[in-house]
Amino acid sequence: MSEQQSNGSTPKVAGLSERTRAKWASASTPEEIAANLPPMLDLTIENITENVIKINSMCDNPRMRYLILKLIQAAHDYIREVGLQFDEWEQAWQFLTRVGQISTDVRHEFVLLSDILGISALVDALSYPTVPGATESSVLGPFHDEEAHSFEYGESITAEGTPGEPTIVRGWIKDTEGNVVPKALIDVWETDGNGVYDLEYDGSEDPNCRGKIFSDERGHYLFSCVKPVAYPISNDGPVGELLRKLKRHWFRPAHMHFMVAHPEYTKLITALYSRDSNFVESDTVFGVKKSLIVDYNWCEDLELAKQHNVEPIVKTIDGRESKGFWLLERDFILVKKSPPPPRKTEDLD
Repeated sequence: MSEQQSNGSTPKVAGLSERTRAKWASASTPEEIAANLPPMLDLTIENITENVIKINSMCDNPRMRYLILKLIQAAHDYIREVGLQFDEWEQAWQFLTRVGQISTDVRHEFVLLSDILGISALVDALSYPTVPGATESSVLGPFHDEEAHSFEYGESITAEGTPGEPTIVRGWIKDTEGNVVPKALIDVWETDGNGVYDLEYDGSEDPNCRGKIFSDERGHYLFSCVKPVAYPISNDGPVGELLRKLKRHWFRPAHMHFMVAHPEYTKLITALYSRDSNFVESDTVFGVKKSLIVDYNWCEDLELAKQHNVEPIVKTIDGRESKGFWLLERDFILVKKSPPPPRKTEDLD
């Protein structure tokens, strides 16, 4: 059998799978690329990182080059520090493979993995640093949907018959100087009273417990919904297995997501967390911030309920039967738009 030197073209042999043909077809001008790469040294534990960084340092995009090279350095340092063994690495890549395999258009297992490791919260904090006087951000989560319906001021984002306790949410949209912000778009989404998002129901087509509302000319907003409840993140897959091995729970405290946008202001992505909810001090995705913890107050203003078509319920409050609904009052404080700071492309001394 003679040894053949590959020239980068697709092998002219029968029986190649479509995937194999695509692999060879995408390998354009490999010799030319190889000729421009720095030569590798005799690889050792000590010099492999230097070699890998050198051979990946030719990217034309300075930000991408910086991100990749820093990732390589950090990953190699970690592997050396912990003395990672082959069987452990095999378990790791098999785990990541399963994370990808279980993901769908609705189920985002990689987002969950990022969430439970605090990566999503850290990236959020770096992307939207706290501005004095402004509402703090919180993680977006996997259940935002651009297809949410638009509603008028005072309408309900919840379909009739949805489980949950009636709630009115109202407040002002302002900026850090105290000016009201009319016509700000408020995109809100939450679970129903069973702790389930509309996207999680089989055959769900019509958006529910979510909606888009504008603040009025005064900068005020108001809508009705159901009181949010705590709920579990998906835990029947690899991320759930990891949480169990780490002796952690998989619940999020009761919360409601908000995305507030206006052409003159930086978009705010945040959430409000119910003070009386379980898990508010141990949110499995690290989304809770003290400034975002709110109180839902019991309200007996039946005229307000009638005005906004909210059906009151009877509950035992402070030892007595009371007819009413929950009221959440919360302002959102936006930040004027400004040019974003330049992104790092190199380490500065």
